[in-house]
Amino acid sequence: MTRLWNDPADFADEMTAGFAAANARHVRRVPGGVVRSTATPSGQVAVIVGGGSGHYPAFGGLVGQGLAHGAAMGNLFASPSAQQVHSVATAAHRGGGVLLCYGNYAGDVLNFDAAQARLRAEGIPCATVVVTDDTSSAIPEEREKRRGIAGDLTVFRAAAAAAEAGYGLDDVARIAQHANERTRSFGVAFTGCTLPGAEAPLFTVPEGRMAIGLGIHGEPGIGETDVPTADALAELLVERLLDEIPEDVTARGARVVPILNGLGSLKYEELFVLYRRIAELLAEAGLDIVDPHVGEYCTSFDMAGTSLTLYWLDDELARLWDAPVDTPAYRRGAVAAAERDDSAPTEVTETEAIPASDNASQAAAAAVHKALERLAREIDVHADELGRIDAIAGDGDHGIGMRRGSHAALAAATDALAAGAGAGTLLARSADAWSDKAGGTSGALWGVILANLAESLGDTGRPTAAAIAEGVAAASKGVMAYGKAQVGDKTMVDALVPFSDTLTAAVERGSALPVAWRSAAEAATAAAAATADLMPRMGRARPHAEKALGTPDPGAHSFALIVTAVAEPLSAAEGP
Repeated sequence: MTRLWNDPADFADEMTAGFAAANARHVRRVPGGVVRSTATPSGQVAVIVGGGSGHYPAFGGLVGQGLAHGAAMGNLFASPSAQQVHSVATAAHRGGGVLLCYGNYAGDVLNFDAAQARLRAEGIPCATVVVTDDTSSAIPEEREKRRGIAGDLTVFRAAAAAAEAGYGLDDVARIAQHANERTRSFGVAFTGCTLPGAEAPLFTVPEGRMAIGLGIHGEPGIGETDVPTADALAELLVERLLDEIPEDVTARGARVVPILNGLGSLKYEELFVLYRRIAELLAEAGLDIVDPHVGEYCTSFDMAGTSLTLYWLDDELARLWDAPVDTPAYRRGAVAAAERDDSAPTEVTETEAIPASDNASQAAAAAVHKALERLAREIDVHADELGRIDAIAGDGDHGIGMRRGSHAALAAATDALAAGAGAGTLLARSADAWSDKAGGTSGALWGVILANLAESLGDTGRPTAAAIAEGVAAASKGVMAYGKAQVGDKTMVDALVPFSDTLTAAVERGSALPVAWRSAAEAATAAAAATADLMPRMGRARPHAEKALGTPDPGAHSFALIVTAVAEPLSAAEGP
């Protein structure tokens, strides 16, 4: 279990602050994460990594000379927001462009892609390579669907070494992609992990059993077996990975870097016992073992488990692998110390002026603020429940993320209301705050929902029922366009679309907003419950589709809870 915390919702922020304070020789904190505290040569490509917190030394522990230039550090097991990624990237950029590199998870893809679009719009060259090393999460023919686990290290290190060697952005991206194509990982677990403040682990393994093929977020494995001996486990791991040697590698005589990764609670002594047999098996297969790694490189809080990564070298990758590295958690060779970089964070934190609004819109803003208060209270009541639902086939972070997002939105709305904002501006500020503080898929999508509603409400006049229905319809389309999900994929969309359709139909029939909203909320509630019968086709639950049967989608469920809770306060926004 995780034993030390203050407020679980503040854990990631406080962890980042402590990490930066303890490692000032290597990193400095910027909004959204950390960047190198040492100077980077002008024109060098900046390699920006990132992901959710809870995986140390990934991701902040891998920032420093010879490795990443910066890490965007999200909430617990949740991707960093687009704002965080953008902030870290702009702080680290030195004119050579930016490579974004991260594990292949839905929330990370959404937020890193949004940050990439913003960087490019600002004239900063940017490329992306996602890590897809986990062989258990998709078949070889669908490698693009695989998630990234401990193989992050090989891809990050190859890209960063190329950047340090003076490669341009296109070649750094080429190297990162090549390293990813030559990296394979496979993992097992004996117990689940427990998030700070949680009463139970994200998943459990029966006594004497071992979960096979897990991810780094505590996602349940794809199978179970009796706990084997150390030698038998070594044989399982090696056999699985040698079954999928990269196509351009000739097995016998090939150079391979083995990385035996502990996931949090497995002791180093146990790992050494396990590696003893792994080394024997790799040698028996005729492989040339290069620079073996045994330790913790990508953890999952207190999970008892391990993964094996095989990184297949060629001449170029081998040369880059020999480059020196000096970070808080990972060191290789001797790095020539660079000068300290004490430049201030580059992210602009000043708040834009509140646009002019009329009295009617300010009155509507007060009603929207009450709705956000009610929304935050509802999420507080159900946060633990949402986490439990999400843990069935996901990573269990939905409750924490929704709490962070809803309270950030409420705080931004409170400030905007005090400054005299109209309804549109108040909701727009709330949208930005929610997406930034929540991170993850849900943070990004709720930012889209509130932003579309804000645009429809505007800052003049009292919003009409028709305007609100139009805003919800725009939000529905925006979420589907941004997240790529459709009805039937077992996501929030399964509740959002019927809510929007029912609301629009009721308003067009002439129903008053309170009546239309309640009927739409009932439709959303029924649709959310019906997702229990669906198999997930998107997100982290997809690799464990059968485990999600019988449980509603957490995003759809939380959406239904929210629209039901805000029915009464939102009715005050109806026009005459």
